Amino acid sequence: MKISANLATILAAVFAIVCLGFVITGFTSLDGITDPLQLSDAKGYTWFWAFLAGVGVVFGVLSWWIGHTAGRDE
Repeated sequence: MKISANLATILAAVFAIVCLGFVITGFTSLDGITDPLQLSDAKGYTWFWAFLAGVGVVFGVLSWWIGHTAGRDE
């Protein structure tokens, strides 16, 4: 099964939006944590989701760029 560049861009955007939802939820719920170890772990997981969102954005932009430049070469 082949995935077109446009579909890959859309899927990457959806993935990034879902990850950013976890990031927003994670950062907004940090003030309710009183244990320093749990707070550190929660920040780590939140930053990991932010990293995944960044990966989704990078691959989305890369897919969009490939989709737009591949048509000109042919």
